[in-house]
Amino acid sequence: MSASNDLGQWYKSIPSITRAWFTGSIIVPVAARLSVVNPFYLGLIVNRIIKHFEIWRLLTAILYYRMSIRYLINLYFIYQYSTRLETSTFNGKPADYVFCLTFVWLCSIIAGSILSIWMLMDSMVMSVIYIWCQLNKDVVMSFWFGLQVKAMYLPWVLMLFDWILFQPYQEDLCGIIIGHLYYFLVFKYPQDFGGAQLLQTPRLLYRYFPSKRIATSRFGTGPIHRHGLDATDNIDNHDRQVFGGRGYVLGFR
Repeated sequence: MSASNDLGQWYKSIPSITRAWFTGSIIVPVAARLSVVNPFYLGLIVNRIIKHFEIWRLLTAILYYRMSIRYLINLYFIYQYSTRLETSTFNGKPADYVFCLTFVWLCSIIAGSILSIWMLMDSMVMSVIYIWCQLNKDVVMSFWFGLQVKAMYLPWVLMLFDWILFQPYQEDLCGIIIGHLYYFLVFKYPQDFGGAQLLQTPRLLYRYFPSKRIATSRFGTGPIHRHGLDATDNIDNHDRQVFGGRGYVLGFR
């Protein structure tokens, strides 16, 4: 009973937007695995969306993934990086985070349609990883075999390992490009180049996802706020790891 309570408490502790994404990414693949739904009807097939009006594919394409080790890794990445973004950069700003994920989703759909990519979970997950890494670019991450890289290079390292272990890399590359597009338009261009904010959250979203007054975490804020990090922050950042420890990329304990 205590284990069940612990699992329930852990699930409830996941921020609401991340929890919705995480839950959908479990329900859809499990339903396909149990033959409740045919996987053929879950992937992105543009012709069937247009001719047969199967518009649900636009959503299920980012939620469905074949059961595999890579799928479990994606689930963990969703939990780790989406949670970090939602509780730091977008803390108290659910409308902005919904818009962030919506932008990434729409761009993934466009890229998937052009490149005939059937499943888009990899692209979505890599975009979120990229955005977090760029907002925490100076954090030193410990990867496999003792390899240490700055967070800003981590998406490229992950893409390389994906190519070695799983072969395809197009989805990861699309995620990196989409993540960079969002990061550049929302953070880099307005704050570092003094340009106009070309990408803004629609006012309508604030009606359904009102902002909350909550103190933000020091990790994951926009780059303009990271110029003044003191020595203590730098020390705290240095030992974040991919596997194990506290504040890690995969966070396996």
